[in-house]
Amino acid sequence: MKRFLKKFLEACADGLVSFSRAFGRQAWFVFLFILGLTLTVFKPTAALSQTRLSDIQGHWAQPCIEQLIQKQMISGYPDGTFKPNASVTRAEFAAMLGKAFPDAPAIRTGGKFTDIPTNYWASDAIRKAYQAGFIAGYPGGVFQPNQKIPRVQALVSLASGLKYVPTQPAADTLNGAFADAVGIPEYSRGAIAAATEKQLVVNYPNVRTLNPDQSASRADVSAFLCQATETAGLVPSQYIAKVETSSPDTAKAELRGVWLTNIDSNVLFSSQSVTDAIQRLQELNFNTVYPTVWNWGYTLYPSQVAQKATGKAVRLVTPLDSSLNPDLGTQGRDMLKEMVEQGHQKGMRVIPWFEFGFMAPADSELAKRHPDWLTQNSKGGKIWKEGKDERVWLNPFQPEVQQFIKDLMVEMVSNYDVDGIQLDDHFGLPSAFGYDAYTVQLYKKEHQGKAPPADPQDAEWVRWRANKITDFLAQLFRAIKDRKKDAIVAVSPNPQKDSYQFFLADWATWERRGLVEELIVQIYRDNFDTFIRELDQPELKAAKSHIPTGIGILSGLKNKPVSLSQIQKQVEAVRQRGFAGVSFFFYETLWNNTSESSSQRQEAFRLLFPMPTKSPEVSLVEEEQLAA
Repeated sequence: MKRFLKKFLEACADGLVSFSRAFGRQAWFVFLFILGLTLTVFKPTAALSQTRLSDIQGHWAQPCIEQLIQKQMISGYPDGTFKPNASVTRAEFAAMLGKAFPDAPAIRTGGKFTDIPTNYWASDAIRKAYQAGFIAGYPGGVFQPNQKIPRVQALVSLASGLKYVPTQPAADTLNGAFADAVGIPEYSRGAIAAATEKQLVVNYPNVRTLNPDQSASRADVSAFLCQATETAGLVPSQYIAKVETSSPDTAKAELRGVWLTNIDSNVLFSSQSVTDAIQRLQELNFNTVYPTVWNWGYTLYPSQVAQKATGKAVRLVTPLDSSLNPDLGTQGRDMLKEMVEQGHQKGMRVIPWFEFGFMAPADSELAKRHPDWLTQNSKGGKIWKEGKDERVWLNPFQPEVQQFIKDLMVEMVSNYDVDGIQLDDHFGLPSAFGYDAYTVQLYKKEHQGKAPPADPQDAEWVRWRANKITDFLAQLFRAIKDRKKDAIVAVSPNPQKDSYQFFLADWATWERRGLVEELIVQIYRDNFDTFIRELDQPELKAAKSHIPTGIGILSGLKNKPVSLSQIQKQVEAVRQRGFAGVSFFFYETLWNNTSESSSQRQEAFRLLFPMPTKSPEVSLVEEEQLAA
């Protein structure tokens, strides 16, 4: 284009010389007329080419960026790129403000900073932005022009310069709009609330995640400016933060649960600890607790069934806590009775959690007293390692084992006003097991004398054992319902593929057959992409269209803290996909054993659950549905 214009003008000049000799000064007027026409024709074409930047085609902010370039508020680079993901410095931001708001009136004097020399390229823009109230310096009279500007600072700058003030309580606005509202700096909360009300805030890719301290990209700032200059319709609406308000009367039902255990936690060991826990959870708008009642070969409530099988009716302390009195917390009190009564007083559901299922410690009284109840692998071994701990597995196909498990659960729903029972990932069997004499004979009986395959992952062998466990669950379901019809039968397994292939627990089939009334799938993943892939599995999508289906989220372990940002991000992903809610593992790591302070953690959960709500209604399965 430049070469063409040069040749064109040279030709015009050569012709003009000859023309002027013939016609005199009139030739210059002709030349100026032609030049004006030329610039008129070619200037729009050149301006248009500036918007066709190579790296914004298909970008979410492309329409906005192109419009701002057309209005000469921003510009691309000489190489034909825009670099939408590049960070913006404070000096660059001041220059953009000057172009976007050239007529902003000065409201104060000053604007000179010790680190901005008079010949600095952006000194004039910085001074004007300061005088207009858009931007300020730092203590010591410095501006730090090369510092990358955080998103929160860019938004505060716009809200301040445009004189926006919130019309609603800032806390309500921020809590309603952002899952990470707890991370918004105190100094900025009013300005961010005002910016949100004015729909200046653009969050890509997650509209409910502000990421206040993240450096603002060129695309971010472009989107903010589009919204601030009322350039409507150019930023995709799904990325514009909006205030979501509701009231306790209209709040959407959501499962907000937590598992309470006796491992790395003393919450169950005293009446006061139970009282404090229920009170705190209720204040933070949780609505469901899942206290463990069966682990390490013992019940955590007084049980005649357990007394008969193990010689001990109740034990709260695990063998891991060897320094503690084994009878701690059991004398003169019933932990489960306390949990149920106090939970119901606070409007919370109490669903006891049969944590260990068919699993037991290898050295437990249960294993020692009933060696004939144990199953084994193809080599005759009965030990299964869970980390450093040695476990054994009760044979889920053995009638006496089935009766024991059934009696435990029926006893509980008979003696306590619980809202249901919850089975978990141990209500199954590691696929390496099932080669005990009883199971082998049962398989032979149903396969014309043929022995089970040596390969524990053989498809038919896996399916046969999984079906047997499903059949037992159907018996258990009916026994519970016969005793207490409104008791919910809940399950908290691993994702379907691992649950079925490695633990023979085919919960997708259980759900389809109506044997599960509430499902919480444990997705304990640090990698967010992996977490999302698990949420999008077809079995989960199918389940949530039938029954309340929540997601188990890891809030931390004793030596593995989980950050607030990870928890917030995962909760938001669960909500966006329409699941019934979440449950956290486990109580102690909600606000203890963490890198953040207890008060920070509690405030974060207060923002996640800003108002009380009920858990989703469970449609109880009728007998005729089971028959179908």
